Amino acid sequence: MLDKLEMFMALAKEGHFGRAAASLGITQPSLSAGIRQLEQQLGVQLVFRGSRYGGLTPEGQRALTWARRIVGDARQLREEMRFSRHGLSGNLRIAAIPTALTRAAQLAAVFTARNPNVRITVLSRTSTEILSLLDNLDVDAGISYLDNEPMGRVSTEPLYEESYLLVCGPDSPFAGRAAAGWHELGGQRLCLMTPEMQNRRIINRNIAAAGATPEAWVESDSTVVLVAMVASGGWLTVLPEDSARFMAGGKALHLVPLTGPQTLHTVGLVAPWREPHTPVLAALLHEARRLSTVVR
Repeated sequence: MLDKLEMFMALAKEGHFGRAAASLGITQPSLSAGIRQLEQQLGVQLVFRGSRYGGLTPEGQRALTWARRIVGDARQLREEMRFSRHGLSGNLRIAAIPTALTRAAQLAAVFTARNPNVRITVLSRTSTEILSLLDNLDVDAGISYLDNEPMGRVSTEPLYEESYLLVCGPDSPFAGRAAAGWHELGGQRLCLMTPEMQNRRIINRNIAAAGATPEAWVESDSTVVLVAMVASGGWLTVLPEDSARFMAGGKALHLVPLTGPQTLHTVGLVAPWREPHTPVLAALLHEARRLSTVVR
């Protein structure tokens, strides 16, 4: 049944028989047959069908929760058995918000130094995408905001509190200043993260709380693009301190602290709630706790 549950999860994720089959490396008829066999085994209809995929039935929605739990448990069993034979090994998949990629790299570097038989993949995703990837078991952990929007039932380890710097070129009126106010960003040539990013929503709120109108003339989901725009001259961006200092390193850019009304948000490691965690994930959570700069 396990393979049929994985087919069902892929179909629920993709919302399309063809794409789900392709993601599993099987034919569409094989996927359709597998879903029908699962329905026969469970005695309920899981999927609305017409000329195309029509979504999950109410029973299908409930079955999806169980499917994720059962498949997750099966994968954890395999991890436990591998650990008993080989110690910490295997592949660890982490999805991080773009502004936390430098901290994700730091965590990966420290973790692999202690556990050289574990391979790590780091992906850049929005906070919403990270939660979806965790739900669908497509990643093992995420690095995202812990206190800004609902996250559901997850395990978390705070890593740092996000503070912000204004990044500007040497010819900017802000260059060399000890600080700048959020209110001063109104009407400036700003390049910022795209609106679906929590980082952008936080920056918008901070600017609005200072009495100015947040407006960006250039938007990107990449901090590389934002800093490149600033380096080209005439543009400003706002980045979390970690990202700003890393991205501006070796460049003729100025970093200016921002003052005024603002809310600091905690960024940390997020993992599916499970007791116990797999040995690899438990070790990653432990390493995140060691690296944390958050005062508890």
